[in-house]
Amino acid sequence: MAQSQGWVKRYIKAFCKGFFVAVPVAVTFLDRVACVARVEGASMQPSLNPGGSQSSDVVLLNHWKVRNFEVHRGDIVSLVSPKNPEQKIIKRVIALEGDIVRGGRKLKRI
Repeated sequence: MAQSQGWVKRYIKAFCKGFFVAVPVAVTFLDRVACVARVEGASMQPSLNPGGSQSSDVVLLNHWKVRNFEVHRGDIVSLVSPKNPEQKIIKRVIALEGDIVRGGRKLKRI
């Protein structure tokens, strides 16, 4: 009986040590490096959700590149919706600072 209680205590102690190390590491990783997100809707078709509204794609959002301002034309980015701050939207970058855009096409760089 004493041996089984000792095993349980060791197990709980090891679990708690692992838990208190893994949770901060996971939270930091998801906040600073990357996270997984589900994409729903048709705005990014055919690149994402080619099946339409019946399916949703899963993407890895790279926080590191955005924090270092490494965004280029053609990249797909996720941002907070200007119309609804509780919603995130996903869009493709078609122009950068200094570019002139008309009708969804880049015209020239200033």
